[in-house]
Amino acid sequence: MDIVELPRGKVLYEMGEPIRHTYFPHDAVVSLVTVLRNGGSVEVAVFGREAALGFVSALVTRQSFGRYVTQIPGTASRVALELLNKAIVERPKMRHILFRFTEAFLAQTLQSVACNAVHSVEARFCRLILSTRDRTDKDELPLTHEALAEMLGVQRSTVSSVTSALQKSGLISQGRGTIRITDQSRLEETACECYHAICKSFEKLIPGAYRRS
Repeated sequence: MDIVELPRGKVLYEMGEPIRHTYFPHDAVVSLVTVLRNGGSVEVAVFGREAALGFVSALVTRQSFGRYVTQIPGTASRVALELLNKAIVERPKMRHILFRFTEAFLAQTLQSVACNAVHSVEARFCRLILSTRDRTDKDELPLTHEALAEMLGVQRSTVSSVTSALQKSGLISQGRGTIRITDQSRLEETACECYHAICKSFEKLIPGAYRRS
């Protein structure tokens, strides 16, 4: 395995590109986004230290489901897909944990589909901020309004309205290209039920990999 730097905005794969490596993020957070015909995009999945990025996409077709782009910069371990597949065959414990991750990933994805359909932008924003904090153990997150708009699938002006309201309520504070959590407990109260549902799925299947504090 190689250690690689993942700077903010780095595109690992575009839609339909062949998957050649699986990434295991250390402190980076990577979004899987679907790019629409009108040029817009929306996040459909997110990967942090709990994830094997690219593993699920490569199970059959070995083609990317969408665009994988780094939202929070950091590092990751990277392994060639052929070597990982060999290890899965030879090591049952590795195969077992990767399949458990796959189940957790599918549960997260299905929960996110329901969330995007029925919950408010404010509730989804709180879920996004909390899940990013869980993956980085940092209260200050280097997320711009532009990145948040892409991750939520809304206009940038909508993000500005939500962040302003949450800042006035004392839940977050904003800096230049950053969001800082100032009241985590109230942020969890404002987030939709999907946040805790996703946490429980990961804790059940791969304990300690997702939320550590």
